[in-house]
Amino acid sequence: MGKGEFERIEAYFAPLAAGFTGALGLLDDAAILSPGPDQSVVVTTDTIVEGVHYIGDESPDLIARKLLRVNLSDLASMGAVPYAYTLNVALPHSVSDDWLEAFVAGLQADQREFAVHLAGGDSVSTRGPTVLTVTMYGLLPRGAEVRRSGAAAGDWVFVSGTLGDGALGLKVAAGELALDDERDSAELADRYRLPRPRTALGVRLRGVASAMADISDGFLADLGHIVEASGVGATVDMADIPLSRPAAALIETDPKWWETVLSGGDDYELVFTCGDRSAIERVSIETGMALTCVGRIDSEAGVVVRDRDGQRVRFAKSGYRHN
Repeated sequence: MGKGEFERIEAYFAPLAAGFTGALGLLDDAAILSPGPDQSVVVTTDTIVEGVHYIGDESPDLIARKLLRVNLSDLASMGAVPYAYTLNVALPHSVSDDWLEAFVAGLQADQREFAVHLAGGDSVSTRGPTVLTVTMYGLLPRGAEVRRSGAAAGDWVFVSGTLGDGALGLKVAAGELALDDERDSAELADRYRLPRPRTALGVRLRGVASAMADISDGFLADLGHIVEASGVGATVDMADIPLSRPAAALIETDPKWWETVLSGGDDYELVFTCGDRSAIERVSIETGMALTCVGRIDSEAGVVVRDRDGQRVRFAKSGYRHN
């Protein structure tokens, strides 16, 4: 028989809060967060459900790390530095101590990588699937956040990294897409299972980017959030979209994959706007991160995609919709 709630907290989760004084050793009913007087606290939360947001055959450490990283990506999109998080877990009785040990090991790995600490949470049992919720807290100087609503006509549209790998990786992981090269399959599946939140880049883009969002619902959808919040529009050139080698090979074989690349989601890259291309070139050099200009902000509402011949391309969907 597995451990009870308090034994589980003491054995698995209290060590994650060690050294973070605000957590109070997870012995009290709440934590105390004490940022400086000139700082703002940025708060985001995400829930993932077994069989919905992850397939269920992933190793527990990867599930834990993805849970943290999707929240870290939200902090990155506003330029915040990770600070602390709370964790709520609803676990069926079938979850073993071995599963929990591996899950906690994943949390520990990313706590070290991203310098973030557990501050508290809740642990309950359920008869349904595993449900995992993280609420993440980040810090930034007061008024320094980068919001979605700052884009202006004439700004350029940029993205970090490459697009489409997360959505294609989901299809590989689910057995819906088979590639001839096993290395390509592994690369795409890894991008889906273990996002790379651009936390350092987000901080560096404070005061440089005019608007920013992370690409979780899909590039077109998340750029759409920016232009809607800013009261502007955007034109995107497909020829400029940065692609990984596996994604480019798929599109070369069948252009239908463009819709997955631009609309599929799960990339956790940053899409942002700026009126000064040279400033972004400097950021790219300083951070070592590939930053690609893919379009321009204009005054006509909506997002227009153009092909290599300058013709408008329409897709059946723009991205993931939350029901």
